[in-house]
Amino acid sequence: MMEGTSLVLPIVLLLLQCSPSAPVTVSTNRHKVEVEESKDAVLSCMFRTEVDPSPRIEWKKKGKEVSFVYFEGHFKAPYEGRATIDGATVTLHRVTQEDAGEYRCEISAPQDSITLGETNVTLKVLVPPNTPSCEIPSAAVTGSAVHLRCRDEQSIPPATYSWFKNSQPISPPRLTNATYLVDSHTGVLEFKAVAKDDSGHYSCLATNGVGKPKMCEGKHMTIEDVNVMAVVVTVVVLCLVVLVCGCGGLLLHRNGFFSQHRGRSNVNYVPPPQEPQDFKHTQSFML
Repeated sequence: MMEGTSLVLPIVLLLLQCSPSAPVTVSTNRHKVEVEESKDAVLSCMFRTEVDPSPRIEWKKKGKEVSFVYFEGHFKAPYEGRATIDGATVTLHRVTQEDAGEYRCEISAPQDSITLGETNVTLKVLVPPNTPSCEIPSAAVTGSAVHLRCRDEQSIPPATYSWFKNSQPISPPRLTNATYLVDSHTGVLEFKAVAKDDSGHYSCLATNGVGKPKMCEGKHMTIEDVNVMAVVVTVVVLCLVVLVCGCGGLLLHRNGFFSQHRGRSNVNYVPPPQEPQDFKHTQSFML
């Protein structure tokens, strides 16, 4: 019995020594992190080492050049003073657009068979809508094409837009022959040919699912009829002016007015003064 036990124990110890142990491994529970601007972002990093009890922890940010976020136990600018670390998980406080990008957590364990492990985390900073800028004409003529524009360049993700007339939403047209078009992505409200009924107070709302939607300051657009009589009178007056000028020029040409002016010599012509010549003695004087 003792002999059997003495044989089993060395075999067990040999198997334990030969069994593979886990080298350094690094992982994250969220490879993509989305957080609203001015809030905190948690970049998780978890690791397990084979032997090394005190591995080296580093965080880097990728860009045109790789920069250190956390190195040799300290945060580097611009994260110093507004970032904390728990284990290998980093929390960025009051994030801005400059913080968006791809981060890498690196764990170095020199005593392990595999000495380096890493994982990546991408941070996207969301920006709620700002008050959009709106282009709304104050007046237009019936039958003309009119474009109303609404835009917010700062929101992330890009905002979508809704138009209102007299505080009532303008629904996208369902018919292909509708007199107007609404593009919720570009923020353009297009009237193919405005009518008197299109007069009213227009405003635009921008939303992107982050924060509160924002509406631009509305503006009243008036649609006026074309003054047909004024247009006719203007055209008639212009035709009369052209006709009179043409007939007057023709009469002057027939009477030779232009040819007389071309052949007339300049009676006021004054020859340029001649330079004085040297005095020549032409007569003798007797005393």
